[in-house]
Amino acid sequence: MAVQRVRQQGGVEVADMRRPIGVEDGRGEQHAAARPAGPGGGGGGGKTHPRRETARRPQHGGQTIEASGAERPPRKAGREGVRQRRPMGARRRALARAPCGRRGRAGPARGKRREVTGDMFRCRVAAAGGSLARALRPLSPAPRGRAAAGNLLQRWNVPVKLQMSRQMASSGVPRGKGDSSVFVLIVGLSTLGAGAYAYKTLKENKERFTSRVTTITTRSQENESSPSDADTASQGTAAPGARPEVPSHVPFLLIGGGTAAFAAARSIRARDPGARVLIVSEDPALPYMRPPLSKELWFSDDPNVTETLRFKQWNGKERSIYFQPPSFYVPARDLPFVENGGVAVLCGKKVVHMDVRGNVVKLSDGTQISYDKCLIATGGSPRNLPAIERAGKDVQQRLTLFRKIEDFKNLEKISREVKSITIIGGGFLGSELACALGRRAQARGLEVIQLFPENGNMGKVLPEYLSNWTTEKVRREGVKVMPNAVVKSVSVCGNRLMIKLKNGQKVETDHIVAAVGLEPNVELAKSAGLEVDSDFGGFRVNAELQARSNIWVAGDAACFYDIKLGRRRVEHHDHAVVSGRLAGENMTGAAKPYWHQSMFWSDLGPDVGYEAIGLVDSSLPTVGVFAKATAKDTPKSATEQSGTGIRSESETEAEASEVAISSSSSPMPQVPKQGEDYGKGVIFYLRDKVVVGIVLWNVFNRMPIARKIIKDGEEHADLNEVAKLFNIHED
Repeated sequence: MAVQRVRQQGGVEVADMRRPIGVEDGRGEQHAAARPAGPGGGGGGGKTHPRRETARRPQHGGQTIEASGAERPPRKAGREGVRQRRPMGARRRALARAPCGRRGRAGPARGKRREVTGDMFRCRVAAAGGSLARALRPLSPAPRGRAAAGNLLQRWNVPVKLQMSRQMASSGVPRGKGDSSVFVLIVGLSTLGAGAYAYKTLKENKERFTSRVTTITTRSQENESSPSDADTASQGTAAPGARPEVPSHVPFLLIGGGTAAFAAARSIRARDPGARVLIVSEDPALPYMRPPLSKELWFSDDPNVTETLRFKQWNGKERSIYFQPPSFYVPARDLPFVENGGVAVLCGKKVVHMDVRGNVVKLSDGTQISYDKCLIATGGSPRNLPAIERAGKDVQQRLTLFRKIEDFKNLEKISREVKSITIIGGGFLGSELACALGRRAQARGLEVIQLFPENGNMGKVLPEYLSNWTTEKVRREGVKVMPNAVVKSVSVCGNRLMIKLKNGQKVETDHIVAAVGLEPNVELAKSAGLEVDSDFGGFRVNAELQARSNIWVAGDAACFYDIKLGRRRVEHHDHAVVSGRLAGENMTGAAKPYWHQSMFWSDLGPDVGYEAIGLVDSSLPTVGVFAKATAKDTPKSATEQSGTGIRSESETEAEASEVAISSSSSPMPQVPKQGEDYGKGVIFYLRDKVVVGIVLWNVFNRMPIARKIIKDGEEHADLNEVAKLFNIHED
């Protein structure tokens, strides 16, 4: 039978419903009566235990809760100093024995075990809660007034059924004065700490947060304005407000703005019409061809040629020095947004650092550009003489290192103002400039002096007899030629320059033009970790013109391996065109080897010119076959037939399909005697009895045959028969 008692807590009467021990689910009395009595008089056939008396425990108001039953002797401590375990309180026991929905289905035995397990778990939770409360007791404020009469739940008149057990509801220890306000305090402090941490985190990351929001906002605005951007790109106009001057990333980056870079750009676009190509050029001008700077431009009758940079070819046709007009190129800022891609040029910009691992280059102004594939076509810089470098600034101000458009403009202006110009160098460039200025000297009274250490003009390329003939040809153009002249020092004497030679001679002049060769620009090799050839200079590349997996090199700066002639570095227009074109194809996945034998040409005015291919070195044995020239055997006539003065454009990769040389017992051609007129002919350069180089003297449009002969690499018993392939004996 249940026992109902009324007790008072904090002034509130609370009904305490209790069930006798052994009563379970309303059937406890029947079960107890059905069990036989054991030796102790109890039911169940086992030893009976005396009923426990009410456990007296202090409540919030100092009152106690009494539970019926026999009193159980308190447990003795195992050793002194260990606290005895308190008996289970009546209220907790009543809550533990509350009916469970699942207990009825589990059966009496299973329900009993679950009840015992639940009691043990609740006891352990209560003990843990008590330990925590005792640890926090010094922090708890002393209860005052009605706060001491009960916990917060009771104080707020929460029904008993919704209240927690006493051990969980009260933060105080048994017989202590703490209450659940400590629990509220802990929760509050935890919340405050979490808020402070969140505030600190947001404050420390404020800049990053703001930057991220700005990026998202900008990207959203760009996405919203994308239709108008597409329309703008299709019209080829820029949207300058929202786009940087230099794109941060490009698929194809070409370093250098010369012939090789332009040929590569055109090749990339031919294979990939939607490609986006950026050319970074140190030159302030758009890509242009260099040969006319020392040839046709000097023979123009236009007084404004330095401004228009248009010239008449030997066939009379006019063209510009630039490869393409400005309308051909896309503004650099619009390159990432143009629908069909294009070619953009950054003029006056220099790449000073290259990170090949990160695929990033750095410009002289600090701008960084990332790329997918890169071509190095930096070309070269004109060399200077040590004697001139040691001279002072006054000498440097009167020196021209001829290479660019600005050099042509300055020299053309100087030629109109001074009385004497001295050209140091007897190679291609020096001889061409000497002939060009010599024509002007006859009309204006300008003195043109050319001095070089060789025995004659083109002494390093042409055999001696032909070099001597070329020297006389230059003299007939009005040039004072001084062979075997080595410069010792240069100084300023009054208003003129004094050049002292090692043979004791002195030359007075107003201006000096140094044309003594080219030094490849390989400054990027250090930062990029690229290999530079110690013998020939330039970046060493493989057969596909690759220096690294995603870096190619073309033009004057490339040191490549020739399968016929070994490792080489070539400084000619045709090589720049072909190597640039091949590099562009390989950048788009062609994977072609560079087998081409490049050619070069030089004109000593409109009447004398020559084309060459392979190794043309005067130190090699040579065999020349000559014939009488006709009116058709001039550069002017060759230009009329090909339609262009840039002859490599018409025959750059052409090759004869078959060269049939008939056997003959005719004697080997003899070297022409001094003083003979070399109208036209073919000069063969031999190495181990194999033709490795050919010069076509006033013989034009026959380069495919010469290329085929060198590619075959065969010995020829009679070179006179080989010369017949070039039709030099035809009228």
